[in-house]
Amino acid sequence: MASHRNESESLDVWARSRPRYEYKMNVLTEIASLEGHTDRVWCVAWSPSGSLLASCGGDKTIRIWAKEGDKWQCKSILTDGHTRTIRSVSWSPCGQFLASASFDATTCVWSRKSGEFECLATLEGHENEVKGVAWSPSGNLLATCSRDKSVWIWEVTEDEEFECASVMSTHGQDVKQVTFHPHLDNLASCGYDDTARIYREDSDDWECFATLKGHSSTVWSLGFDKSGSRLATCSDDKTVRIWQEYKPGNVEGVSTPDNVPVWKCVNTLSGHHERVIYDVSWCHLTGCIATAAGDDGICVFSEKTTVQDPVNQPSFDIAGRVNRAHAEDVNSVCWNPKEEGLLASCSDDGTIKLWTLNKENVSL
Repeated sequence: MASHRNESESLDVWARSRPRYEYKMNVLTEIASLEGHTDRVWCVAWSPSGSLLASCGGDKTIRIWAKEGDKWQCKSILTDGHTRTIRSVSWSPCGQFLASASFDATTCVWSRKSGEFECLATLEGHENEVKGVAWSPSGNLLATCSRDKSVWIWEVTEDEEFECASVMSTHGQDVKQVTFHPHLDNLASCGYDDTARIYREDSDDWECFATLKGHSSTVWSLGFDKSGSRLATCSDDKTVRIWQEYKPGNVEGVSTPDNVPVWKCVNTLSGHHERVIYDVSWCHLTGCIATAAGDDGICVFSEKTTVQDPVNQPSFDIAGRVNRAHAEDVNSVCWNPKEEGLLASCSDDGTIKLWTLNKENVSL
C-alpha cells in the first residue's frame, strides 16, 4: 500500500478543510516507538493477558514484543513460516497459539507451549492471498478470509490439528477481515464489495444470516463492542458505521423475519478522517473506539451516556485526534484487553507505537 499523503502538505491546510470540528490533540500520549521491521507493518494484536504484542508486515516476519522494566523489547522474531507479506495475526483465547495470514495463500498456527514459538501447522486451501484471521472465543474455531472471495472456518481437534469445516463464498469480491463475536461462535466479515456479513453455524454447516449494506466503498475492518450486540465497520468512504443487533422479540418492535436477528445502522461517524479508514478497534474496557487511516492519523471516539435512546440512536463524540501519529498510513490499531487506555498502532513507516489514553480529556 502506497502512502497517499504528500509529506509537504501543511497541517494548517488540513485543519481549514475541517472547520466544524475542534479536535483535542492530546487525547493520546505516545509512550513508545518500536522499531525492527524492515518493511511496512500491517497488523498489531495483543495477547489475551495483555502482556505480549504481536506485529507482522511486509518483511515476512512476526515480532513478539514484551515489557522489560519500563521499556518494550522484541522478545522473538518468527521468520520461517511464510514466503510473502504477513497481513494479519490473531491470538487464541488461551494465549498459547498465534495464527498468521499471508499473501502466500497460507495461514500458519504457532504454538508457544514449549516456551518458544514453533510452527504447529500450515493451513492451505485459499487460492489467493489470505487477508485476515481470527480465533473464536471458545478457541475451537479459526476463521480465515482471502482475496479469493471466500471465508473458511477451521475446526481445532483434540490433537491440535485443523480441519476445514466450511467454505463460504457470499462476498462478491476480496474479503478484507474477519472477527468473531466476543462471547459466541458467530463470525463477521467485510470486504471489497462494500458490505459486512455475519455468519452462524446451522445444522452442521455455516450460513450467512445478515448482510450489512450502507458503506459506499470497500469495508476494510470491523469490531464488536463488549456485549457483541453492536458492531463498528470502517471504510474507504472515510466513515465508521455503528450497527445494532435486534433479536426476535426485541422491545423496539423491529421486525425479524424467520426469527433471525436483524442488524441496522444506528449511527455514522464521518468528517474526521480525510482518507480511507483502514482499521477500527472497539475497547471493551472503556467503550472508546479508535480508528486508523491513510491520512497518517488516529482518532478516538467516546459514546455519550446522556442520550435518551442509546440503542436506536447512540451518539459518539470525537474525543480527539493525533494528526501525524505515524509518518505514513496507519494500518492497524488495537486496544490492550487488560490495561485500560493502552493502544497499539502500526504503519507503512515500519514502526509500531504505543499510546495511553488521557482519560481527563474523554467522557467515559
